[in-house]
Amino acid sequence: MSQESIRNYLASVESRLAADGCGPRWEDWAGAPVLVGRRADFRMRWAATNLHLFTVAAAVPEITVPVIDTFTTQVLTYAKKNKGGLPVGMQTGVACFPVLVSDRIDPAAMAWAEEKQRNRFACFARPVVVDSAQGYVGMYRGKPAIGRAYAGHLIEKGVRYFQPQG
Repeated sequence: MSQESIRNYLASVESRLAADGCGPRWEDWAGAPVLVGRRADFRMRWAATNLHLFTVAAAVPEITVPVIDTFTTQVLTYAKKNKGGLPVGMQTGVACFPVLVSDRIDPAAMAWAEEKQRNRFACFARPVVVDSAQGYVGMYRGKPAIGRAYAGHLIEKGVRYFQPQG
């Protein structure tokens, strides 16, 4: 699959984020273009907390476990720094979709993304690995013990934002 198809996939994610009120924009992260979208949602059933959801997507030449792991850490750090408002944990949480797109995927990286949600204090990440050659999106779709209240919301957003067209 071509670079054009990877660009088209990222453009479709950008339009889905825009349609969902995430205000997507492109940023430069160390010379690489990165798509960033964010929204905040409040639910009484979440113990009256505000959840800040960050989606950060980029194309890379190849996705391996170290690449998606490092990107996930960078996105969590970025989200905590940029969420604003009350400190994390004080009636506010942060969730992230670190999204990498490539036509070269190490199967171990796909398994890593699908295995579990990655947690830090009041911060959750659901890494997304997109295999543009196969049209396959790998991400965790479960309901973990930590952050369980948000799981349905994150599963729904993941399907809305990342499922391939067609």
